[in-house]
Amino acid sequence: MNPQKSDVLVIGGGVMGASSTFFLQRRGCSVTLLERDQIGQYASGVNFGNVRRQGRYLGQLELANRSWGLWKRLPELIDDDLEFIPSGHMRVCYREDEIAELEAYAAAPEAEQLDLKIYRGAELQKRFPILGAEVKGGSYAPHDGHANPRLAAPAFARAARRLGARIEERTEVADVQKVGGVFHVTTTDGQLFVAEQLLITAGAWATKLSQQFDEPVPLEPNGPQMSVTEPVPYALPTVIGVFTKIKEEVIYFRQIPRGNIIIGGGARCAPDMVNRRAFFKPESLLNQMRQMKRLVPGAEKLNIIRTWSGIESYTPDSLPVMGRSGMVDGLFYAFGFCGHGFQLGPGVGDVMAELISTGSTSTSISPFDIRRFTQPSLVPQLATSLLSTGKLI
Repeated sequence: MNPQKSDVLVIGGGVMGASSTFFLQRRGCSVTLLERDQIGQYASGVNFGNVRRQGRYLGQLELANRSWGLWKRLPELIDDDLEFIPSGHMRVCYREDEIAELEAYAAAPEAEQLDLKIYRGAELQKRFPILGAEVKGGSYAPHDGHANPRLAAPAFARAARRLGARIEERTEVADVQKVGGVFHVTTTDGQLFVAEQLLITAGAWATKLSQQFDEPVPLEPNGPQMSVTEPVPYALPTVIGVFTKIKEEVIYFRQIPRGNIIIGGGARCAPDMVNRRAFFKPESLLNQMRQMKRLVPGAEKLNIIRTWSGIESYTPDSLPVMGRSGMVDGLFYAFGFCGHGFQLGPGVGDVMAELISTGSTSTSISPFDIRRFTQPSLVPQLATSLLSTGKLI
């Protein structure tokens, strides 16, 4: 077996893997990206497309801010258009006590760059007259927006390939080992790839690889519930989502310039991990229409022309796994982004490339350390680190 060598191997071709490959190659590393199916096929290509920072854990905003800076530069960086529109993002609520939570988030020092503005009462109705009478208040983020998730990972992969990266689709990993200081990755068709550094960005399947290095993560796969309406006149440029602790009330939507309204939210559906299939439940659509009637009266009358789902991965604490292995030198992870990784994608790639190529990163990622799952004795230490980067709201 003739080994195929590179400086860094990346396993998983979603937006995290593709962007990491691009930024690593840009830093002068030779990179091979292995993807079992097609680039961006699973979570990265089927999500809602939110490019939002507000509403994230405060300790994640430093990473989100770095990513936001890259989103603005992507056309020049990757020579591609991801249909990013900084349209603003409105986080609304149905209860007065929830407004206080939105205000507390907006007042946090970590959220300063978001320039959040709280609306309520008559001011809310004047600024957003489309909202239903049940909406009591909201937090407006003027710089957030949305993009087309179907375009992102493939665009990063193409840009990485132009820089010299090797992108291998339809290439399934069978075994991963570290032999004599070098990672050996064997594929199901008998190929052998070797590299001194390995980055695992395999989404919902990443724990199958991390546990080969005695670092299992309790990932829960889930399928988002997405639908899209017929095109109607473009009138709703701002992304709008509901802030609530009631699962059925969770809904968010965005209208694209072509006129279609993309809707997400509601109860997620367990995917078939063996056959790699996700499902959309009919009851999800019924709930989405009920919630849209409350949020934007009249929207529930629009025709739905397509529904879909995908395969995302969720951790018990709703935070990703990102950074160095706690067990193996040269091994790195970036997975488990819990349905809110799309906005972070460029920043994750940039940070991981910096960490892998230089040994450190200027952006704090300590709350995402894999050792919080694999080495329980470190949990208090990691929790202290998490609190130091911002209270979770």
